[in-house]
Amino acid sequence: MTETPHPLYARHADTLARALKAIAERDFWSAYPESPSPRVYGEHAAAEGRAAYEAYLGTDFPLDQPGTGEPVATEASPFGVPLGVRYPRADPDRLIAAATAALPAWRDAGPATRAGVCLEILARLHAHIFELANAVQFTTGQAFVMAFQAGGAHALDRALEAVAYAYAEQTRHPGTAAWEKPAGRGEPLRMVKTFHVVPRGVALVVGCTTFPTWNSYPGLFASLATGNPVVVKPHPRAVLPLAISVRYARQVLAEAGFEADLIQLAAEAPGEALASSLATRPEVRIVDFTGSTEYGDWLEANARQATVYTEKAGVNTVIVDGTDDFAGMCRNIGFSLTLYSGQMCTTPQNVLVPADGIETDQGHKSFAEVAGGIAAAVGRLTADPARGVELTGAIVNDGVLERLARAAGEGEVVLASRAVTHPEYADALVRTPLIVKLDADAAQTYGREWFGPISFVIATGSTARSLEIFRATVGERGALTASVYATDPQVLAAVEEAALAVGVHLSCNLTGGVFVNQSAAFSDFHASGANPAANAALTDGAYVANRFRIVQSRRHAPATA
Repeated sequence: MTETPHPLYARHADTLARALKAIAERDFWSAYPESPSPRVYGEHAAAEGRAAYEAYLGTDFPLDQPGTGEPVATEASPFGVPLGVRYPRADPDRLIAAATAALPAWRDAGPATRAGVCLEILARLHAHIFELANAVQFTTGQAFVMAFQAGGAHALDRALEAVAYAYAEQTRHPGTAAWEKPAGRGEPLRMVKTFHVVPRGVALVVGCTTFPTWNSYPGLFASLATGNPVVVKPHPRAVLPLAISVRYARQVLAEAGFEADLIQLAAEAPGEALASSLATRPEVRIVDFTGSTEYGDWLEANARQATVYTEKAGVNTVIVDGTDDFAGMCRNIGFSLTLYSGQMCTTPQNVLVPADGIETDQGHKSFAEVAGGIAAAVGRLTADPARGVELTGAIVNDGVLERLARAAGEGEVVLASRAVTHPEYADALVRTPLIVKLDADAAQTYGREWFGPISFVIATGSTARSLEIFRATVGERGALTASVYATDPQVLAAVEEAALAVGVHLSCNLTGGVFVNQSAAFSDFHASGANPAANAALTDGAYVANRFRIVQSRRHAPATA
């Protein structure tokens, strides 16, 4: 049986082919420009996108999806601006029933048609990228450029990457085969076999508050492209970016002749715990989650009927042994600590430095000078409020403030966190990074994650001791990133060996415009699935292949003349 693809497949075939080439070669490629410049997107795109975002505020969100009861409004902007968007409250029974009913036609459409429709959804979202970016900015606290890049262009790249992997895995085997087995002197045994890609069932995406699109799009599109209807359960404080995404996806699906209920929004009232009730339903066969270790562990233990993909917390680490560019090292680490106030799952937390100091291009630097150099770099980035807030953004929840207060009492403060008045949003919650010195025996402090603009510079007996701490903390708690600064090839090799042992991605001697907490779609893998911080990687074959099964039918071939 040969699939006849939907016309949307032909429309986007070149993009899909280029994405397939990129994931095979791992070179640089991006389908969606990351610059919000008018030269790229047009003179009026930014203003029109901002106006489209503002039109949602204080209104019932325009989603043609059945709800029940009173609409819910749960978002509070970290910038202190009113949002007041009301969403249809989800009825789990109706969501699941509608998704289940939509599955058969989507399954039978085939991998090429599904890829074409998914790429059309991405094109529609890209056409509304400024609208998305404003929604991400004002719900998460990211500065606009970061919201545009991470929440818009890069999120779309990660979604396209997932579609490419999904298409590759689904088309790895032929759709039909003629099987013939010799049978001695008699006629051969002949069979015609058909291999069907069969989705697992309803997929649930549980969104996070910091990167609602970047973290949700890979699982969402991996499931949709492999034939599974998707229920999107956003974080109550970051609903709008995913509501916009669902709205445009539903439009495209309907225009393409499929049920819009292949994707639905599951907004909830405060304290409803909708994610837990949905995740454990027998119809839900796939769960994607980004967030706390506690809840990720709960999903893995309790959503037993589903395949669960989790990205949780970890202890990201920098090992400093030496450098031939001390100023560049400090600038690079300082920028990584400052970006989005450390509210990234990839931000370094622990900086391990020998207590006797390190050798650099500027001569020997003591432990105090290394800590001071990093602190000075952060200080320069945040000294001017107008410039600093474009890096730090705003604090996403009160738990970050509580951790900042506690962390300051854990050791000697190298750089105190400051409250900053945002020059444009007076009620924004802005804090600069905190850096604290610790000794190597303070494992009870640095051995767990402190989400937010909090980092520890830890004095160790030697680089060998730093490696022991690295192996122990990452082995127990996990990490999404690690980095090393060293000029000795043997040290670099030893750190790489340790990174392989604990399953964490490693960056070496970053001093320029590439930072450890950034990853590039189509080239860098995000998370590895090889340590406790995540059980999957964005994106590889394993991330998509378990979202469907191959089911075959076979019959005797007709006799030959």
